[in-house]
Amino acid sequence: MASFAREVAYRIFAHELRDTSVALERDLDDMYAPQYVLTPTGAKVNRVFIVGTLTEKENIGEDVEYWRARISDPTGTFFVYAGQYQPDATRVITDAAVPEFLAVVGKVGVYTTEDGNILTSIRPETITVVDAETRDRWVLETARQTLDRIRELDDGSSPSIEMVQEHYSLDIEQYRQMAISALESMRG
Repeated sequence: MASFAREVAYRIFAHELRDTSVALERDLDDMYAPQYVLTPTGAKVNRVFIVGTLTEKENIGEDVEYWRARISDPTGTFFVYAGQYQPDATRVITDAAVPEFLAVVGKVGVYTTEDGNILTSIRPETITVVDAETRDRWVLETARQTLDRIRELDDGSSPSIEMVQEHYSLDIEQYRQMAISALESMRG
């Protein structure tokens, strides 16, 4: 029996995911090949782990339930879409109250608009209602991992440095400040 290993779910702040514009080419010979994106701090991401506040939810489906949830972290907003193929996640979104904290593990969806912009969203695998302490721990660890990726870009040890240089302006100071601001937001 073949073993199945899941991709790592990266902790990414909403601001960085929103700025992500590089969809890496998929292996066309493998119909199950994952779709990756390259973030501005050098993470090669297929799955993410996010935690934030549910700020809005809406059933945007016409014939079947299809929910869009806005989940905010200290840096911005994630969009999570769930429908008939994610019944457990759909149930959590349906039952969750605004403003509850939600933890989401899901795949990054990459969409190119007609004018060439790349939009990202998250298709949830799991959604769980969590408490403020869990959200705070997520912010701390996500900031640490973001700063680690920035440090690797700064010292040239990031395996993605060439692709980041090719596709993004290397003004990574904004992401360092984003992580610091996220940490400072927890002081209140």
